[in-house]
Amino acid sequence: MKLVTWNINSIRARTQRLVGWLDANRPDVVCLQETKVEDAQFPLEAVEKLGYRAVIFGQKSYNGVAILSTAELADVTRGFGDDPADDEARVIAATTHGIRVVNVYVPNGQDLTSDRYPYKLAWYGRLRAFLERTTSPEKPVVVCGDMNVTADDHDVWSPEAWRDQIHCSAPEREALAGLRAWGLDDVFRVKRPEGGVWSWWDYRGVSFFKDQGLRIDHILTTRVLTAACAACVIDRSARKGQDASDHAPVVATFGL
Repeated sequence: MKLVTWNINSIRARTQRLVGWLDANRPDVVCLQETKVEDAQFPLEAVEKLGYRAVIFGQKSYNGVAILSTAELADVTRGFGDDPADDEARVIAATTHGIRVVNVYVPNGQDLTSDRYPYKLAWYGRLRAFLERTTSPEKPVVVCGDMNVTADDHDVWSPEAWRDQIHCSAPEREALAGLRAWGLDDVFRVKRPEGGVWSWWDYRGVSFFKDQGLRIDHILTTRVLTAACAACVIDRSARKGQDASDHAPVVATFGL
């Protein structure tokens, strides 16, 4: 079973890139972030032609998450269902292929002085509370998406340049570690402990061509799935070419 997380950065702008990649790679489950469309504008027909079912949680111009699967998607939830609720479409969960899949687009945080920064840190606490309410680390659970945090300096092209910057600050990394402490493993790091591989490159300048990136897109799994994970890779080639997303897909393969 092959599962993918990919910040597509506007699905309407990149429908053909997505369709081409799906057709070539044929994953079983695809978690998309930053779809940036209301549900009615999501290109359902295009993905259904490839044999995918879809559940969507979108909003106009910003955010937006979706799960595509070759199997039925059951027990679908949108948002955290907590109080106070907010109007940002950032989390969708469903059960498919025998796995509980939680797809997230974590707030960026903007910078350490912004009011979005404490919102981001609190959002991680809400995500862990959501897991505690709705599932168990003893079950097969995947939490994946654009998490907008590097786990440590192994995920940063230049730790000095990024020190105490957004995505790399100590409180953000502690928030991500707190989420993993619920009972989740970073399967890419399990497979590539040496680091030095990125999933995001800034559009500005020539960061992609210089390979100056960060790994901020993660697939986190409970122990039963970690044990079943045969491989986890980042498809850097999907970042190439005109009109590419600034993120590359992360692909995990499980022997299920």
